[in-house]
Amino acid sequence: MVPTALFSATHEVTNQPPPIAPYDASADAALLEGLRREGAGWAEADLRRLGRHAGSPEAQRWAEEANAVEPVLRTHDRYGNRVDEVDFHPSWHHLLRVAVAEGNAGSAWADDRPGAHVARYAGLLVWGHTEAGHACPVAMTYAVVPALRARPDLAAVYEPLLTSRVYDPGLRVPTTKRGLLAGMGMTEKQGGSDVRTNTTTATPTGEDGVHALRGHKWFTSAPMCDLFLVLAQAPGGLSCFLVPRVLPDGTRNPFRVQRLKDKLGNRSNASSEPEFDGTLGWLVGPEGRGVRTIVEMVNCTRLDCVAGSAALMRKALVEAGHHAAHRVAFGARLLDQPLMRNVLADLAVESEAATALTLRLAGAVDRAARGDEGERAFRRIATAVGKYWVAKRAPAFAAEALECLGGNGYVEDSGMPRLYREAPLNSIWEGSGNVNALDVLRVLGREPSAAEALMAELAAARGGDRRLDAAVARIGAELAGAAGAAGAATQARRLVERVALALQGSLLVRHAPAAVADAFCATRFGGGGYAFGTLPAGADFAGILARALP
Repeated sequence: MVPTALFSATHEVTNQPPPIAPYDASADAALLEGLRREGAGWAEADLRRLGRHAGSPEAQRWAEEANAVEPVLRTHDRYGNRVDEVDFHPSWHHLLRVAVAEGNAGSAWADDRPGAHVARYAGLLVWGHTEAGHACPVAMTYAVVPALRARPDLAAVYEPLLTSRVYDPGLRVPTTKRGLLAGMGMTEKQGGSDVRTNTTTATPTGEDGVHALRGHKWFTSAPMCDLFLVLAQAPGGLSCFLVPRVLPDGTRNPFRVQRLKDKLGNRSNASSEPEFDGTLGWLVGPEGRGVRTIVEMVNCTRLDCVAGSAALMRKALVEAGHHAAHRVAFGARLLDQPLMRNVLADLAVESEAATALTLRLAGAVDRAARGDEGERAFRRIATAVGKYWVAKRAPAFAAEALECLGGNGYVEDSGMPRLYREAPLNSIWEGSGNVNALDVLRVLGREPSAAEALMAELAAARGGDRRLDAAVARIGAELAGAAGAAGAATQARRLVERVALALQGSLLVRHAPAAVADAFCATRFGGGGYAFGTLPAGADFAGILARALP
């Protein structure tokens, strides 16, 4: 008989990193500096507490379980009654309970403190280290509040519950619950982003503002939410309606979920195809002005796409940095290998740029909500710019971070494949890249104050870096001729890319350490390489990495 000891030696595990959890997801200098800079320094203690929770083994396990055990649709109960409910793993509910309690949903609209919206977006950046699917109903609940204010009587009833910090799942009469979640139903099979081609009809019932909806929606995420804003064709044109899942008398509003989408990523979140057949909806905003009404919701959810992508980048960087700090190859830690240091430093610079832009946009939301028209104009154009660019960078970023782990990163239990599958979503949700790029052109043509606010933001960094100054000068000339110019649409992506880079560069030159700002400007404006890891030899890799990695 061969001794067992001869076999056991080959199974000794060496040169593998320890588990990353527990770690502090808020240990991010760019995040904390931006929080203070944009007026929410008062929230730092709570953010740090949330960061420790996000990086805990418990929260990280919730994220894994919510994606491993996907939601299940139940169309009927045991007796044959139509119920159209979705069952989730308990970890999904744990994630949502924390997100709502910590103010990541609608509560910022009920908080009078300056910086309340900044604190909310900082919370998204930190709690985003768990998983992205549950952030969908969180985002929509936040975004529905300003749109619903177009109907003050409905807002008076539902806003206190939408801004609650209590997660109260289960379909019941909304006004009997302690807190509500909201969703939206815009797109249809035949139109997608072209919502003006919607065929869902809304027929007046005779009761003031109440219509009966009939039709089919193509992508309606989180169908277990309590309320939805839905677009439908009323006699006066495309209009916006508030559709509750349960009516005031306790009966179910027809909301027939035909199936859940089998998606690339975002697996924990149920995205559905509901059919309406006599479904009651309350008109929100003027009849025929549905797009104008619901665009308030879209503008908010677009910024959540920016935040979600920035959070994903940060999480991927932390994972890659942790692996590199503990893995030895060719006689040295990966973190000490020159080319790996370049890759990680470049990823760190990109992550900081995304975080800084997210918090700057959050600051604009906060100040616009308090009546600052300049910030409102800046937010209108810069949100579309940021949504286009940061969401576009996330897939390449996730792929590069995954590669830092080598074969380990390609294995599901590393968590990196989940990030990689999630990364493309935010570039599609709330308008694809083309939709947002064209929206920038539309704003330039219709709102001159937006271009002025944008250029004022870029000019604030004048003299800080000659490469950035040159880029801003070119952008100024391009913006002046972009609106309505022949061929402008074909070049919209090039213009928006340059504007996004200039915005990020302006923020880093003004607020980040010189090592970070110089590395960004050298590669994004100075003719650097196209892949991550092409920072110039003189870049301060040590300074960048010391700042970035917890």
